[in-house]
Amino acid sequence: MHEIICPHCNKAFKIDESGYADIIKQVRDHEFDEQLHARLELAEKEKQSAIELATTKLTSELEKAAAAKDAEIKALMNRLDTVEVKQQLAVKEALSAVEKERDHLLNELKQATHEKQTSTELAEAKLMNELQKAAAAKESEVQNLKRNLERSQYEKQLAEKSLKEKYETQIKDRENTIERLQDMKARLSTKMVGETLEQHCETEFNRIRATAFPRAYFEKDNDASAGTKGDYIFRDSVKDSDEADIEIVSIMFEMKNENDETATKKKNEDFFKKLDKDRNAKGCEYAVLVSLLEPENELYNSGIVDVSHRYPKMYVVRPQFFIPIITLIRNAAENAIKYKTELALMKSQNVDITNFEEDLNNFKTGFARNYELASKKFKTAISEIDKTIDHLQKTKDALLGSENNLRLANNKADDLTVKKLTKNNPTMKGKFDEQRDK
Repeated sequence: MHEIICPHCNKAFKIDESGYADIIKQVRDHEFDEQLHARLELAEKEKQSAIELATTKLTSELEKAAAAKDAEIKALMNRLDTVEVKQQLAVKEALSAVEKERDHLLNELKQATHEKQTSTELAEAKLMNELQKAAAAKESEVQNLKRNLERSQYEKQLAEKSLKEKYETQIKDRENTIERLQDMKARLSTKMVGETLEQHCETEFNRIRATAFPRAYFEKDNDASAGTKGDYIFRDSVKDSDEADIEIVSIMFEMKNENDETATKKKNEDFFKKLDKDRNAKGCEYAVLVSLLEPENELYNSGIVDVSHRYPKMYVVRPQFFIPIITLIRNAAENAIKYKTELALMKSQNVDITNFEEDLNNFKTGFARNYELASKKFKTAISEIDKTIDHLQKTKDALLGSENNLRLANNKADDLTVKKLTKNNPTMKGKFDEQRDK
């Protein structure tokens, strides 16, 4: 910026480089025009003076010649040709001097015009160079700003991607855990996809047949001669001293899946009478209903249910207690036959059996208590699994909420523009406007 004092009001004001160059150009053009005009006027005056001088000189010579005309008329007549030649030479000399001066002035005019044009072109070239340098500097500044903005956006996107992948991994882990626990619960409930209840029970028994029940019989009841039949019959035996098989226990099984009776919505007790009839028809000691009916009934969900008050030696169990009920009944039968053998031996030897009967009652009481404790432990395990699934579901919902907040933050970043960044920054706004105009 340059400070200029006005010659009229003596007030100082500032102008930039372009305004200052424009004023210098105007002053120089005005001075050049004045000098050129003065030089042209001077050349015109010198030309007129030369002509007048030549005319005066010629007139003087003519007057001298006229004065001597009478005296020298003959001489002049003789010298007439010589005088005319001199006159012509003088006129030519005068014209030649004027023409030389004219040519000189024209050359100076051309040179001055050339200098003026050259000076103007140089000033314009200098100004254009300065403008180009300024434009290049502003363009470089804009490019740097854009690169910084793009770099910050790229870094933000990398951070968002990393955080999103972390949340997705956590969500996937929670979903896998929930799925695993739900599958575990489903297996405990034996509501297995693609399997019927009968197939499930038969598969579970065959898995442990060779180790737990090597001499047991477990097959479907295909004998409908009595007008009805059960689903499966279990029989187990032991060998006596003569290596003969002695049957110690027999169980008639009836399997009822929840989906088997959806049309009629029957209850477990609706099948007690038929099961008791099938048990008696096939000569079985025990009767067990393996049922998925009444899934909301807490009585049947609590464990092994003894319904002997309705029908003797009859039990209702959920599928997860299918193997435990067989084991318990078989073990009780083995102990009972052992005690019966000992009792018979004692009776044959007239031994007091009072204490024996008390021990037998204690065994029955202990057996019932152990069964009750096992049932409670199973219910506690199911409850804890449900709580874990609920907790993991809440964690999953929280992670999904975090992902939603990340999406909103990303939308705000995408909405960020150079115009909004320079809204409250007049300096940067002016630079961007100037760059856009150029």
